[in-house]
Amino acid sequence: MSTQYCQIIAPAVFLLLGIAGILLVVIPIDDMREPPQFMYGVVLDAGSSHTAMYIYKWPADKQNGTGIVTQHSECHVKGGGVSSYAGERGGAGRSLEPLGNTALNSEKILNEVGSKLHTYPFDFRGATILSGQEEGAYGWVTVNYLLENFIKYGFVGHWLSPGRDTVGALDFGGASTQITFETADVVEDKSNVMELHLYGRDYHLYTQSFLCYGRDQVLRRLLAHLVKTQGAGPHVSHPCYPAGFNVSMKLDMVFDSPCTADQKPTPYSPQDPLTVIGTGHYQHCLGNMSKIFSFDRCSFSKCSFDGVFQPNVTGSFMAFSAFFYTHVFLQRTTGITVTSPTLLEGATHTVCTMSYQEMLEKAPEQKGRLQDYCAASVFIQVLMLQGYGFDELSFPRISFQRKAGDTSIGWALGYMLSLSSLLPGESMGLRKALRPEAWAGLIFLFVFLILIVSGYLLLKTCQKKDSDGII
Repeated sequence: MSTQYCQIIAPAVFLLLGIAGILLVVIPIDDMREPPQFMYGVVLDAGSSHTAMYIYKWPADKQNGTGIVTQHSECHVKGGGVSSYAGERGGAGRSLEPLGNTALNSEKILNEVGSKLHTYPFDFRGATILSGQEEGAYGWVTVNYLLENFIKYGFVGHWLSPGRDTVGALDFGGASTQITFETADVVEDKSNVMELHLYGRDYHLYTQSFLCYGRDQVLRRLLAHLVKTQGAGPHVSHPCYPAGFNVSMKLDMVFDSPCTADQKPTPYSPQDPLTVIGTGHYQHCLGNMSKIFSFDRCSFSKCSFDGVFQPNVTGSFMAFSAFFYTHVFLQRTTGITVTSPTLLEGATHTVCTMSYQEMLEKAPEQKGRLQDYCAASVFIQVLMLQGYGFDELSFPRISFQRKAGDTSIGWALGYMLSLSSLLPGESMGLRKALRPEAWAGLIFLFVFLILIVSGYLLLKTCQKKDSDGII
């Protein structure tokens, strides 16, 4: 759905605004003469790299029980996320206009966002900030809810437990990346534990969010590493950029992030020019990318990287966000469907040895991002194989997806379900799937069909008796 057509059409909604984990609850203020047929949940996901709006709906008479939620529509705003307007007075509010008419830590920007929402017909109730662990856990809830792994509506109006294992969630955003999965192992670091009770069942989750390991920040950290190791001269060779691609910038474009501040060269002048020259060398790219991880320290029995505890990955996983887009790009440009570590390495090697012109010929619509796909692919390779520990047996159980059915995958739906009480804690009993008037219609149709069939059989019987009498 285009931005100009993304209208808020529901008179009664819950509005949740997610700004790198920040959430606003807004309740309806319009009076309604008749109860609505549907309730709506509107999620504004304004993260570090984008702003998007998702509208969900569910039957109003089943708000606190069934959890039957579907995605109504979505739209995306051009430009960066709300956080990119930190230095622009009024910018954060204006960035929300296409949505209203259709980690944020700054109190000033929060106030701007709140002030803007006050101009729309909602009752603003405040804001809170999601931790990275919560973001990962709600992404896991979204994945398993959409796959009907918690509960499934069966025949003749019964809610049933499908008895399936849950699926782990792998999210790759602009500023951070998350891994969440159900585990029977003891989680040695209690900060990685999330206990959920859904539909009468307890779920013991491992969840971890790695700040500064999102796509945008990884690319910046890699460039900062290259500047630091090669010296803050006017030219830097970039082995992850394709040959034939050069770009000029100022040093502050590299070091104005908290994720790169500790790598500033000495002396440092923010306005000094920097020209980055692509060399397209896979092995050098892999070697430099591996340097932003730390695999040599661990105070637990096992770790992923940077000293973070992680049990062995188990079960199936769904990878979404930038994982999905990178996976699609690799398949399109190399012809390789990445379903194993070997295929991932092969596809990544192929992309990293392409020239910029070769990439442009294969994916011209990605012109503004082509230079970053080698680095992103190498990062995913190091993260999944060395960091998370996926191997030839576990990697094929990863599904790369953007949507499940018609619903986009991410943390927003999971949080909306939880906050609006659509994920009940106890198991479901007998429920009707349709509204009363719909059931009345079905009963009438059923009785009508029985009468038709009975009449037909009676007619055939009479005809047979008449035929027997003639003989």
